[in-house]
Amino acid sequence: MLLNFAKILGKENVKKGFYGQEKNITTFNLCKINMFLHDVNYDKFSIKLGDTLEDPKHIDDEPFDAIVSNPPYSVKWAGDSNPLLINDSRFSPAGVLAPKSKADLAFVMHMLSWLSPQGTCAIVEFPGVLYREGAEQKIRKYLIDNNFIDTVILLPSDLFFGVTIATCIIVLKKNKQNNNDILFIDASNQFVRKETKNKLSKENIEKIINIFKSRKNEENFAYLATLDEIKENDYNIAVNTYIKKEITTEKIDIFELNSKINRIVKTQHNLRTKIEQIIKKL
Repeated sequence: MLLNFAKILGKENVKKGFYGQEKNITTFNLCKINMFLHDVNYDKFSIKLGDTLEDPKHIDDEPFDAIVSNPPYSVKWAGDSNPLLINDSRFSPAGVLAPKSKADLAFVMHMLSWLSPQGTCAIVEFPGVLYREGAEQKIRKYLIDNNFIDTVILLPSDLFFGVTIATCIIVLKKNKQNNNDILFIDASNQFVRKETKNKLSKENIEKIINIFKSRKNEENFAYLATLDEIKENDYNIAVNTYIKKEITTEKIDIFELNSKINRIVKTQHNLRTKIEQIIKKL
């Protein structure tokens, strides 16, 4: 993910370098090896091993101007069983911790905390974080009331390796200029099927990026919701709450259909009568 981001930005435009943390030692080692293989010098990256939520390694390096992440979906974490976490500056602003059985929004709070005032953060998430109630609803309320959520993008299903469900991207910013509006994009049908997975084509990506930049409404695809609308929905920010799917089924004239059925039944009756006459003759 970091390397793809470097490709988009241009490595020459990354002044301080790339920072990342990974709990799985195999993934951690692969990440460091890939940096070397793609000509990222050792002094231009800092990849650390450890639990991001309970043992963050880049406290002296944050804040960051750009954050991209694909955290594990709905994993367990210490939560309120660790009394130190509720006072952690990353999580305390929301006044509540993410559930112990679902750390999704704990990752969101962590990344928001380390985001610079002019930065942008994009997180691939499990869609449940957009509408689940309880502590997660309270965290969403904090994020929305403080104008941190910029855009929510619903992605196609079967897009990632090992994940068949539809996922979403939450875009966070600290310097929004659009009066607490949140842009919702339904990109669930923006894909091409290649071999055994769905893929985002160049055209699909361009369509998403263009509407992301313009922040304009487009029927069945994008909707710019006001804070009042989101409050009316109890801080539910599921994309399908604000964007209705395009109806692709054919409209049926029920009277014409009944007329056709009557003609078919009449024809069927006549044929049976003729068949019965033929059978009698035989």
